Amino acid sequence: MEMDLGLLISNESAPASGGRTFERLNPVTGDVATRAAASVASDVDRAVRSCAEAFKSWSETGPTERRAILNKCADVLEANTPKFIEIGQQETGGTAPWYGFNAMLASRMLREAASMTTQIKGEIIPSDKPGTFAMGIRQPVGVLVGMAPWNAPIILGVRSFAMAIACGNTVVMKAS
Repeated sequence: MEMDLGLLISNESAPASGGRTFERLNPVTGDVATRAAASVASDVDRAVRSCAEAFKSWSETGPTERRAILNKCADVLEANTPKFIEIGQQETGGTAPWYGFNAMLASRMLREAASMTTQIKGEIIPSDKPGTFAMGIRQPVGVLVGMAPWNAPIILGVRSFAMAIACGNTVVMKAS
């Protein structure tokens, strides 16, 4: 099974600038498993601009809606576990149980992040000024970057963005 993968920018698959790609070979057969967009600096800039624009509305999205979206992501991941297993085996030669574990743990990470959307809170901070107190609040900060290596791609990919998304940030993720 050969698969072509573009960049995901503004919820759309996009080729890399200049149309460059790279191939991942099945380590067992030597066949092309996947062909992916080989991004360059201008693609990163495009992704950051897209995330900055999305941040304006996502940071204002309420915790209940963020929770629902993250839980839906977990549902979709679970429903597509067989596909993740097949692709993972072809790209790395890993075993079906390893990729099944990756998908299962990643879906649980998404659900854990979803549950945290209503747990974000500030704190009272000691003050040196008599009769006063200081308060720290937590709020989304903007566009973050996540990186994920190849050895546990589903788990480490999800870990790189789930909690940031739950907290109202947007993320540019750089996968292996």
